Amino acid sequence: MNATQLLAHFDRLAEAPGAVPRLRRFILDLAVRGKLVEQDAGDEPAAKLLKRIQTEKSKGDKRQIAEAKFAARDAPCSVPLNWVQVPLIALGSWAIGAGFPKNEQGLNDCEYFFLKVSDMNLPGNEKYMTTSQNSIDADAAKRMRANLHPAGTIIFPKIGGAIATNKRRILTKGSAIDNNCLGITFSREIDGDWAYLILTSLDFTQYQVGTAVPALQQAILEQIAIGLPPIAEQHRIVAKVDELMALCDQLEAAQQERERRRDHLAAASLQRLNQPASDTTPEAQREHARFHLHHLPRLTTRPEHIKAMRQLFLDLAVRGKLMRQDSNDESAAELLRKIQQEKLKQQKSVRKNAVTLSDVDLTSVPFELPSGWAWARFPEVGTFGRGKSKHRPRNDTSLFVGGTHPLVQTGDVARSKGVIKTFTSKYNDVGLAQSMKWPAGTLCITIAANIADSGILSFDACFPDSVVGFKASPLFDSARYFEYFVRTAKANLLEFAPATAQKNINLEILNAVLIPLPPLVEQHRIVAKVDELMALCDQLEAQLTTTQTDSRRLLEAVLEEALAPVH
Repeated sequence: MNATQLLAHFDRLAEAPGAVPRLRRFILDLAVRGKLVEQDAGDEPAAKLLKRIQTEKSKGDKRQIAEAKFAARDAPCSVPLNWVQVPLIALGSWAIGAGFPKNEQGLNDCEYFFLKVSDMNLPGNEKYMTTSQNSIDADAAKRMRANLHPAGTIIFPKIGGAIATNKRRILTKGSAIDNNCLGITFSREIDGDWAYLILTSLDFTQYQVGTAVPALQQAILEQIAIGLPPIAEQHRIVAKVDELMALCDQLEAAQQERERRRDHLAAASLQRLNQPASDTTPEAQREHARFHLHHLPRLTTRPEHIKAMRQLFLDLAVRGKLMRQDSNDESAAELLRKIQQEKLKQQKSVRKNAVTLSDVDLTSVPFELPSGWAWARFPEVGTFGRGKSKHRPRNDTSLFVGGTHPLVQTGDVARSKGVIKTFTSKYNDVGLAQSMKWPAGTLCITIAANIADSGILSFDACFPDSVVGFKASPLFDSARYFEYFVRTAKANLLEFAPATAQKNINLEILNAVLIPLPPLVEQHRIVAKVDELMALCDQLEAQLTTTQTDSRRLLEAVLEEALAPVH
């Protein structure tokens, strides 16, 4: 596919992720290579244009003329018909910055702008410098020995991280610039808009020197090879670029509108599933869910859609809206009674601090439970406690030399995606003695750093007091349902602990968190279904990543072919 064919399919290519910015860059690449508009043998050759530029510059720097001839003669790249290749400085002269003493700053009603890099970020200065935070008069310019550069000069940052922003700004009136800026005043023989395209097409980070504080050097920039087209072709190039950039604006706006509509549709679908109308029957809601799942690939076009979908599935699961209730299932209240009996057998007596069902205030619960469900707290359905790491400093090497006992930290929990498979280090027996080992299957919940991240240990491990451990009662097959609940409640965990006004999470708050507990058999159905839906989300996420990667590769391949030299 050549450039002409590619431009004919411009709108279709714009569908690829990040395509419009890449297409803008592609337009500039075509423009500066002479591939955007046709060459006209009747145009005055650029060689004659260059002579006029040299004549204009002959009143100035003779050295720059010699360099222009040398670079044009030895240019390594071929140029189109009637073009010539020259070093950048052959097309104009440097606009040099000056120091700006503080006692001269602060005026804004003088004749000339005094521009800094920060002024390039002011509203209205996206291309043309129409406003400034400082101004000076001719006397101040003379005092500071600051050059006043004419309108049309193109300036850019020359020091520090601002170079990477690749900002290019055009002066609208005579202005001075500070010494963090550099600019080029192009010859009046050149189309100023074409000159702006040339500088915009260059990535100055490729020419910067220094690592701690990168900088641009004139001696390097002035030798950048530039293809100079005839002046008539410059005008045609500018007109075509303006046309195509306007098309990019339209494509970008259309793309944003499509994404907005998709977001709205996805949000509306989620809302319908999560908060159905009051007259919606359970069967109708399940039908809505089936319809939504069938069209899931169309609705999930971005990672954030899939993230919202995961959260919805979890929310439906713990509200009893994901699976059908079965009146034959043994109730959660009976399950809690059996757990309490099991604890009595183990403890012989109830601890004074034990939480009982009578403590649950049904007027302050987050939502109404389905039939057969019950509210419970972590201490009622298992063993709950903080990790231990008593020794200080915690990184004392005497705790780890020759270690064999895995130590899980908050980062391991945060990265676990529900199942903890990594550990940060290993305690030796000395380290273990000041800590505590929890068995595989323990649910870990972070209460520091990233609050309420969760995951289930896939191996026996220790963890510090920034992690809380929960071992589910032996009556449960695993802690998976509780891990799904923590994931669901993470964003609004305090909603499930209505008795507290604190904004941080600690063991006391977690002890008070209300868990919507289904009958045991329904838990199994819920966990199996959520596992299935999470796997589906994983699959959609992988497909989305693959599709986006393939689209980017295809776009790059097409652009590379279109930009390839014609032999």
